[in-house]
Amino acid sequence: MCDLRPHDLVRLHDPRTLRRAYPETPLWVWRALDTAPWVVVRRATAPAGAVPVGVRGAGRGRRFAMDVSVTAVRERVRPEDLPVRSPALPAGLPVARALELTRRDLDGAGVIWGPTGSTGFQLASGHPVVTETSDLDLLLRVTNPAELPDPWALHTALSGLPARVDCQIETPEGAYALGELASGVPEVLLRHRDGPRLVPNPWARRAELS
Repeated sequence: MCDLRPHDLVRLHDPRTLRRAYPETPLWVWRALDTAPWVVVRRATAPAGAVPVGVRGAGRGRRFAMDVSVTAVRERVRPEDLPVRSPALPAGLPVARALELTRRDLDGAGVIWGPTGSTGFQLASGHPVVTETSDLDLLLRVTNPAELPDPWALHTALSGLPARVDCQIETPEGAYALGELASGVPEVLLRHRDGPRLVPNPWARRAELS
């Protein structure tokens, strides 16, 4: 499990064993893990032999960061593993409709992608967390953000879906927001495990030439 990456979802063997390491943790964290023993890998550093994860509670305001031993990980599911699974989303939800439209576009384009956020969590765990107003969080995995063939067309397509889409372009160096890259601004935010940093926009020159 040494290749765990940000946005990977991991199922824990027995969350109760973490109580000794985090004695002052809010009670809602243990209730959440008792209900669904799944956590998401955070973009952060952790001690050797540990992985930085986040616990999802009810509502946007309930997130808890911790480091868990890699031996506590029972299963790992990557975002790109999720689209090929049977969706655990009610078909009438805007996110479910948006995900199906996204699947048609991105699978045909040969892009490595997958849902993250509440959609990814629900597909992996089976625990209902998606609502009528949930965003669809997406991850596109590339070696270099400049290799995407038509980023502006992609951004336009995702902007017209039934649910609001937040798409990140994941690279070995960190993650970019698709909307920020497509804006053509000279500098963009790179989400790095050591913290965010401003870097040159790899699409800015292409925007000038288009």
